[in-house]
Amino acid sequence: MCGIVGILDPSADNALLQLHVRRMTDMLHHRGPDDGDIWTDMAAGAALGHRRLAVLDLSPAGHQPMRSASGRYMLVFNGEIYNHLALRRQLPEQAWRGHSDTETLLACIESWGLEESLRRCAGMFALAVWNCTERTLQLARDRMGEKPLYYGWQHESLFLFASELKAIAAHPRCRLEVDRDALTLLLRYNYIPAPHSIYKGICKLRPGCLLRVQPDGQTEERCWWSLPEEAERAKTEPFSGSEEEAAACLEQVLDEAVAEQSAADVPLGAFLSGGIDSSLLAALMRTHCSRVRTFTVGFAEAAHDESAHARAVARHLGTEHTEFQLSPLQALEVIPLLPALYDEPFADSSQLPTFLVARTARQHVTVALSGDGGDELFGGYNRYFWATRIWNKIDWLPLPARRLLGRLLLLLPPQGWDRLAQAAGKGGIQLGDKSRKLAERLAGVRNMNDLHRSLVSAWPEPASLVQDGQEPATVLTSPWAWLDRQPPEERMMLLDALTYLPDDILCKVDRAAMGVSLETRAPFLDHRVVELALRLPLRMKIRDGQGKRILRRILYKHVPRQLVERPKQGFGIPLAEWLRGPLRDWAESLLDADRLRREGFLHPAPVRLRWQEHLSGRRSWEYSLWAVLMFQAWLDAARQQGD
Repeated sequence: MCGIVGILDPSADNALLQLHVRRMTDMLHHRGPDDGDIWTDMAAGAALGHRRLAVLDLSPAGHQPMRSASGRYMLVFNGEIYNHLALRRQLPEQAWRGHSDTETLLACIESWGLEESLRRCAGMFALAVWNCTERTLQLARDRMGEKPLYYGWQHESLFLFASELKAIAAHPRCRLEVDRDALTLLLRYNYIPAPHSIYKGICKLRPGCLLRVQPDGQTEERCWWSLPEEAERAKTEPFSGSEEEAAACLEQVLDEAVAEQSAADVPLGAFLSGGIDSSLLAALMRTHCSRVRTFTVGFAEAAHDESAHARAVARHLGTEHTEFQLSPLQALEVIPLLPALYDEPFADSSQLPTFLVARTARQHVTVALSGDGGDELFGGYNRYFWATRIWNKIDWLPLPARRLLGRLLLLLPPQGWDRLAQAAGKGGIQLGDKSRKLAERLAGVRNMNDLHRSLVSAWPEPASLVQDGQEPATVLTSPWAWLDRQPPEERMMLLDALTYLPDDILCKVDRAAMGVSLETRAPFLDHRVVELALRLPLRMKIRDGQGKRILRRILYKHVPRQLVERPKQGFGIPLAEWLRGPLRDWAESLLDADRLRREGFLHPAPVRLRWQEHLSGRRSWEYSLWAVLMFQAWLDAARQQGD
């Protein structure tokens, strides 16, 4: 795993190019502490930089930027090509300098061209290829968005790209301005979806896309692989065998992915929550590795703690297991690190335990496998079950009737609903807060797409919160027509795989892990696993209110059912309680009305209302408040850096 940067600046002389690209590269030292270098093409004003975390071929033969054998191409590459040895066997016979996947990829590009090479690769990556003959630059990102890549123009002639925003910001001619429209997206989703970033004019390259920059500055972006197209193709070629045959096929493909991703010249481990996905990966790793280390994070609050389940699975599989318990005090110590870690405001609160479990793992291993992608591909999130049940019960009601029902639910204040719950012996379920949220959704949703969007929204009308902000359209507001004809569960799963997975989950894990120089790998996101999952019928994923049916069937061959069967908890923290307790003073300082008014980004009144309702216990607004807090903390850090 590595960090990459690049510059196109015809106006700069070679000394300036070298100075600027080295400055950008140095900002990514954490992504590649083992090695780093730069390369420039003075005549074209092009520069590439690379920081290396050595995982395969630890020798100088894996050094980057790397030139192709013919001298035509220069490459900087962040990621892993898991099938690169198989690709070598498909190439013309040649003398290899080493056994790095970077050298393999360059040879593929020379033989087949970039797009065909990417289609043949199984891996995760963000890369840049400079064609020294044509003086063209091509950027590419992996299919599912595991590795990040930002790019943009500054002035008319300065083009910059990098693995992280901090490297782009390090260029002395870079002038960055907060994009208020992108801020509305943060407040809705708790992350900023691609292609947007927090800065005007700086974009995220979308998963499966390739960007070509011509010598005259013209750019062209196109998809070399498309999840929607693969999903549509899968419907024309569905898996036709039995569930037993499907499980056998999936286990074989997943096992091959785990075997390939377990290859490393450095110590390797896995994150283990004790749930379906991570337990299955740990079990398959045990068949390929003589020694497996597993890592989990726990909490003192029992409702959020899964460490005992992870411990039981680890004991059964015989892994060397390490646990770390996260306390509010440790969370306070990590919070100041988040703005620099994520570069732009990012508000998935599980970023805290993710960073700490990654830091713990890095003390023992350099590579860790994770179960990311299992929920989106195999129906793991609770909303896939109960959203459909809710919609089936209210779909027959005309919208005015649904709105009337919502208003009726609001007649009883939250405290009244809580008293009813206590009388029924269900005092801990926060019925008042849940009834309010249900009423708000009944009043606002017209169809299943609206319901799904409301379920993943922290603020329902974020443009009204951001001064001079307009919310841009996204995939969730304009899904492609084919998707509307699919079952609601599959619709939600695909939309999550297109948005929430790359822009939240994978972003969270990449920054947390690379912040401590740990490489993470996700076998569920191997494109062969993804494409098979898309072909499987829904009944093999979700049935009788339970998801991941086919994964459970495979897992039970390796781990006793009683060790993993329990309601899904998710990887959350006790954020609601912490904001009312140990994090209260920190939050209050960031949500101060005068401060909000002075900064001029957010209207104070709605923020203060939710904060007071949350503190009183009448409502639980932890997720929407966390989005505001992460923006405020990021703004604070950016201002201090500017000073």
